[in-house]
Amino acid sequence: MEIEQLEKVASQVRRDIVRMVHGCQSGHPGGSLGCTELLVALYFERLKLKEQDGKPVFDMNGTDEDLFFLSNGHISPVWYSVLARRGYFPVAELATFRKLDSRLQGHPTTHEHLEGIRIASGSLGQGLSVALGAAMAKKLNNDKGHVYVLMGDGEQQEGQVWEAAGFAPHHEVDNLIAFIDLNGQQIDGPTVKVMNNRDLGKKYEAFGWEVISIEEGNDMAAVLKGLYEAKSRLGHGRPILILLHTGMGFGVDFMMGSHKWHGVAPNDEQLAAALGQLEETLGDY
Repeated sequence: MEIEQLEKVASQVRRDIVRMVHGCQSGHPGGSLGCTELLVALYFERLKLKEQDGKPVFDMNGTDEDLFFLSNGHISPVWYSVLARRGYFPVAELATFRKLDSRLQGHPTTHEHLEGIRIASGSLGQGLSVALGAAMAKKLNNDKGHVYVLMGDGEQQEGQVWEAAGFAPHHEVDNLIAFIDLNGQQIDGPTVKVMNNRDLGKKYEAFGWEVISIEEGNDMAAVLKGLYEAKSRLGHGRPILILLHTGMGFGVDFMMGSHKWHGVAPNDEQLAAALGQLEETLGDY
């Protein structure tokens, strides 16, 4: 897709996010809005997916296709919206987000058998380990697909992340691309105040990763360029880490840059203000 088309998808996804969270008065809009460009770029342009009649065909194994894992599962609104808009399940189902008997739980789970979801996530710190297992399985099976995983920057305070970070280069897991969403915010405040991660790039390099930085993580062209660069570096004995610099709440002016919108739903007035800033491009659910 052309960049302009991807940007239109991103605008609609942002509308979906604020409407979903408002509809149940629960959820995490800030990080979801910040990671919109990445997930749209992955699912509409970068990932190799099995398709039939232009729509993805989902199975749990994901053989001979690329896999994506969302470690910071609380930003499920952006993932659900992108999956629905890509054709994994009906867009109308987004209206059931976080409601009783919905397949769209606040944190993704496999129990509901929602197409596109392969693990239960949101217990922070575990996603990189899962992605490593999937990537190693692909290598053992001579499967040419790649594995992608998104983590939060607050999540880097979890010890299991660093066990996995040391494991991957040692075993030359070079079909893996990991992202850290560097929005500088977590539930209790700025990451530098809660527990300063300092220079994550240098830390991962010291562990043996190849590190790429996307400075404008909310610019579609910059995200695509970073994704293509990362793919070109795969297969050379080292996993890839992308530092994705995003804005918490990006696209909605009163949410941008504030940890207060990590897990707070907009009221009716705030929803109207947010929708007034986001173009409806694909039709609201």
